[in-house]
Amino acid sequence: MMAYKGETIMCTIKSAPQGLTRRNFVAGAAAAAVAGSTGFAGIAHAAAAQPPDQPATPVETMNTYGSDLLNMLVLRTYPIAIKMLKNESEIPKGAVRPKKDLGTHYAACQAFGIVRRRGTVLAMFIEDHWCFEPIIAYGLVEPPKDFLEGSGSAFFVQSKEGAKERSSKIALLPRGKYAGMVLAPLHKASFSPDLTMIYCNPSQLRHMLFAYMLKNGQRVTSTLDPIWSCVHSVVPSLLNGTCEVTVPDPGDFERAAVGDDEMIFTVPAGNMKEFMDGVYQYEKTGRGYRSYGRELQGDFRQPPFYQQYFKEWGLDTPK
Repeated sequence: MMAYKGETIMCTIKSAPQGLTRRNFVAGAAAAAVAGSTGFAGIAHAAAAQPPDQPATPVETMNTYGSDLLNMLVLRTYPIAIKMLKNESEIPKGAVRPKKDLGTHYAACQAFGIVRRRGTVLAMFIEDHWCFEPIIAYGLVEPPKDFLEGSGSAFFVQSKEGAKERSSKIALLPRGKYAGMVLAPLHKASFSPDLTMIYCNPSQLRHMLFAYMLKNGQRVTSTLDPIWSCVHSVVPSLLNGTCEVTVPDPGDFERAAVGDDEMIFTVPAGNMKEFMDGVYQYEKTGRGYRSYGRELQGDFRQPPFYQQYFKEWGLDTPK
């Protein structure tokens, strides 16, 4: 158990991935605590180590990504691996069912919070939910007629026509395509996720957008919406294979304790390698997230191309 700015982070040693010993776990946790952050540097890195002649499996590669994101971006909480399930037989061993195992229900945002803070592996099916939004949007029921007419938006949109239009544009998974989902910290997931969800601050988000853009100049163009973040952070990426930026909604704030400075970045499985290649390239070239400092000095040192532009424009240049 570690404390960070009044927040307790639970880490379950017995459920750590194979290859991560108790000694390594405790050593990594102690290092992170001494450093004064929950970047968890090195907590799960040993789990990804493979003999030189044995290539990593897809799951092990994802586990390594989870460890490296924690360390390189100094994340406060674990990236979340999410896999959609067609039936209960696909639930990984050891996953917790809220209703069956705990006698309780969670909103999806609460499930995200538990996984990213405590490291619990959760499986969520319709009977485990306690909020209507994901039940509709994840395709667990047919969308109610009044929902399609705008009832889900009416509390926040005064115009009846506007509420109906907004509801009609919400991304929904097809009814019955999936029966549930399993969620785990990326660094110890025993499955290959369909998408990875990362809670981050704006600076970390900026760096991840840099990483994603590095190879091909791709930009993330999300529709920012202040409600239904459990939908926007999951469904569009599944439907379109796109990275998404999401604003945590009031439910995530009130019920799941999201931080005032937190945003959500979602990366579907098909984009994960390109994204992580960018993260590694920035780290390799000395431009990783930790390399950026703050400077409030006038006439700061300009890069050469700045100076060339200023010269062409007839502006002052460094003396």
